[in-house]
Amino acid sequence: MSFTYNVPRRRNERLREQIVDAAYRLFAERGYHQTHVSTIAAELQLGHGTFYRYFENKLAIFVAVIDRVIARLSEVTVGDPPGAESAAAYREQVERIGARLFDVFTGDPHLARIVLVEAVGIDELVSARVEAAFSIMAAVTRAYLEHGVARGFLRAELDCERTARLINACILEGARGVLRAESGARSEEGARWRSAAIALLFEGVGGGAGAPGST
Repeated sequence: MSFTYNVPRRRNERLREQIVDAAYRLFAERGYHQTHVSTIAAELQLGHGTFYRYFENKLAIFVAVIDRVIARLSEVTVGDPPGAESAAAYREQVERIGARLFDVFTGDPHLARIVLVEAVGIDELVSARVEAAFSIMAAVTRAYLEHGVARGFLRAELDCERTARLINACILEGARGVLRAESGARSEEGARWRSAAIALLFEGVGGGAGAPGST
């Protein structure tokens, strides 16, 4: 009996995901203001009535798209918590998690465009969702910085909260840089941005006798 009841539920969930999939792509490709409920419904060959059974309006589905982005960011560090016991292992882990965070944006141009371009200034609810996404990134980065400080790999007086935000700003600017690059050059451009961000974190930009690590 329960199987009979669950079939329509699964169908409903699947159709909802299909609507979010289509909206995700259309918002990224056409822009929020140029994409309408009718656009999304036509893409899936749905009647407007069917669409409105799942989402109240266009803003509601855009919020669902942003929630998908947040879920994607939340998956980034699963299985790889801070825990390196040596400076070399710490740097390797930071490079690995940094690459994952970076690839969330550069590996999916649709996601980057939605967060960095389309979500700007639409609605207070959307702005709150985007801030939640950035806060997740900041919490992940801060945890790695705090571990580095605790183990003596980073300066004891490091402001981990603000430094985490600054590092993530580098990641976001890198994502913008990759978006601007030609599609065939995006992989190479992404690698250059990742390398620059890691070098900035561990080597800084100073030089000469006053540089960290100099004798």
